[in-house]
Amino acid sequence: MTPRNVPAKDDLEVKDTPASPDKESETAKLNRLLGAVMRYLSDDEQEEIDIEYLLENTEGLRDWWSEYRELDRKRVEEEIKNSLTDLSLEELENIREQIRTKE
Repeated sequence: MTPRNVPAKDDLEVKDTPASPDKESETAKLNRLLGAVMRYLSDDEQEEIDIEYLLENTEGLRDWWSEYRELDRKRVEEEIKNSLTDLSLEELENIREQIRTKE
């Protein structure tokens, strides 16, 4: 049995199949974004991290972040749906009340 969050042995092996041009393009874009963020974070003159500056001045980062957050939202929603069956009636009623107060 593989522990959680640890890739299976097969996942660690290097695949010989070439990446599609779309995958290579996406990888290049992510490398560029990561490089820009790391340059900013490693700048010794930066005393505090300004996320808005990064989003504003790194081409494509804001769009990528929005897409990432939307995908993560869907994952969180699914995780919550799957865990509802494990909750007690009281816990479910508390959640329902929280939702109603938001509306």
